[in-house]
Amino acid sequence: AFGGLAHGTPAASLTFTDDAGELLSLLVWFLFGATMIVPALQHFAWPDAIFAVLALTVVRMAPVAVALAGTGLDRATVGFIGWFGPRGLASVVFALIAADTLDRPAADRVLAAVVLTVLASVVVHGVTASPLAARYGAHLSARRAPGTLGPEHTAAPELRARSLGVNRRRAR
Repeated sequence: AFGGLAHGTPAASLTFTDDAGELLSLLVWFLFGATMIVPALQHFAWPDAIFAVLALTVVRMAPVAVALAGTGLDRATVGFIGWFGPRGLASVVFALIAADTLDRPAADRVLAAVVLTVLASVVVHGVTASPLAARYGAHLSARRAPGTLGPEHTAAPELRARSLGVNRRRAR
């Protein structure tokens, strides 16, 4: 809406909205850690750990691999994308919805499983980000020989801000 209504969107406005969004995201994760981790760990059971491991590996990576089938991306790229994404706040939102609608014991189980999975994701992906990114970068650099360039080496076009066409409607 902002992009459609703003005339020549100033860079300062875009920088502010980006910074505000990141600050709000950090606030959500802070609140998540401050309010949900201790209660969830009180209801922790070993099946939650199995669920977390499966959610961070097979359940997360298999759909990414299927979605990227036929793109020409090599296995290292598919593995890298599968390991580090997609992620987001959706699991926290779904956990809160489940906790609100389920009876107490079931809500505690769901909360424990989701919180453990998110906590494991933050720790494991945080610890592996730098070494795996360096390893993946080295892998791509080694593939720069003529005839070995894959889709990973394609330059991405710069995207313009979207417009909803509001200004065009006013001109009529």
